Amino acid sequence: MQIAIGILIGLVMLVVGFFIGVMYRKKVAEGKIGSAEIQASKIVAEAEKEAEAKKKEALVEAKEEILKTKNEHEREIKERRNELSRLERRVQTKEESLEKKLDQLEKKDETLNRKIKESEEKQVQIEEIKESLLKKLEEISALTAEEAKAELVSRIEDEAKHEAAIRLTEIEERLKEDADSKAKNIISLAIQRCAADHVAETTVSVVNLPNDDMKGRIIGREGRNIRTIETLTGVDLIIDDTPEAITLSGFDPVRREIARLSLEKLIADGRIHPARIEEMVEKSRKEVENEIKKAGEKATFETGIHGINFELVKLLGRLKYRTSYGQNVLKHSIEVAFLSAMIADELGVDSTLAKRAGLLHDIGKALTQEVEGSHVQIGVEYAKKYRENKEVLHAIEAHHGDVEPHTIIAMIVQAADAISAARPGARREDLENYIKRLKKLEEIADSFDGVDKSYAIQAGREIRIMVKPEKVNDEQMTLISREIVKKIEDSLDYPGQIKVHLIRESRVTDFAK
Repeated sequence: MQIAIGILIGLVMLVVGFFIGVMYRKKVAEGKIGSAEIQASKIVAEAEKEAEAKKKEALVEAKEEILKTKNEHEREIKERRNELSRLERRVQTKEESLEKKLDQLEKKDETLNRKIKESEEKQVQIEEIKESLLKKLEEISALTAEEAKAELVSRIEDEAKHEAAIRLTEIEERLKEDADSKAKNIISLAIQRCAADHVAETTVSVVNLPNDDMKGRIIGREGRNIRTIETLTGVDLIIDDTPEAITLSGFDPVRREIARLSLEKLIADGRIHPARIEEMVEKSRKEVENEIKKAGEKATFETGIHGINFELVKLLGRLKYRTSYGQNVLKHSIEVAFLSAMIADELGVDSTLAKRAGLLHDIGKALTQEVEGSHVQIGVEYAKKYRENKEVLHAIEAHHGDVEPHTIIAMIVQAADAISAARPGARREDLENYIKRLKKLEEIADSFDGVDKSYAIQAGREIRIMVKPEKVNDEQMTLISREIVKKIEDSLDYPGQIKVHLIRESRVTDFAK
């Protein structure tokens, strides 16, 4: 019983304690809430005060900014008003000036119209006076105006021709002096510096024999040996009464060289029969081909030209066995290459390109026996085939005047070719052709009206022409000389140049008795 009472009392006290604790916590919480509300009120009040202060500051700043902006706008407006006032004054001044100028122009216009009217009246008077004067002149001269004009035009034409001839003579003399001096200087320097051989090597067409008995061995039984040689080489063997010699006849110099080497080998060996002949011919052909290759490479090495196609080098080598009027074509080509380079150096042109064009200008002569066409056409075709420079192609095409040269390189090669071919001892010319050329030269000069006599002198390098003084005056001589030069250039083929020298001489003879 006491235990139960004790438990009950404990429970009652526990409940009371719990209730007291709750009440205490409530009071504590209410105290904290009160203090928080007070603090919050203080914060809000401070915030309101701060906001009010910032608001006042912002209002002050805004008012100041507005005032500042207003002042700036007022200043700008004032400046613009001043500018407008200044512009208005300028415009007003210009208007006044323009009005004054307009008044002046109107006055000038009136004056000008009046003067134009007066000039028109005077022009009418002048025309009337002119017509009356023309009528008087026609009456006095017994010529109409058209006839007078025609006579005046004729006189003016005669005077113009006379003036033109005199002027042309003066210009030609001045140009000739300058051009001759410069050309002689360049050409003499080129010739002086060129060290090419002056005596060309000719192709050998005679084979010497140790004795006349060798002729029979070369002919062979029933002529089988000589037939074999002729068949394999394409060259005719002429065995006649010439002691200890056989003549080789053939249009191809390379074949003649193969035949010559083959015969010399057979003669040295002593065994002459068809099988041996075939062996020696093949061996000689290989030697000649090798020699051709070496000659071509030597030519490019001597001239210092690189990059030429191998086939063109071989064609260059073939020129070693080709002659033109007794001049070896390969040596001539090397000489032209050096001369072209020297002339190009003097003129300030690409000397390497000029040397290349000079070396290849006669390349077509290596194939003229095998391919139809002139050596110029063949040379251009093969140089183009092996992709030579366009300027080189043009120089090859123009070096004999087949086309008009339009590059300095082509003109240089043309000049160098003429120098190499025309120098003393370079070429031989057939006597009959030489005489025909001189006669043709004199015939061309004699065909012109007013020519009395003409003489081809200096081995055809000059023609001296006597004109009739009563038919040809000094001015006409210039025109006639140019026409003769033109006809010679169109009608004749000749090395170098021909000097046309006209002479007009008046003689008067009388006798004192």
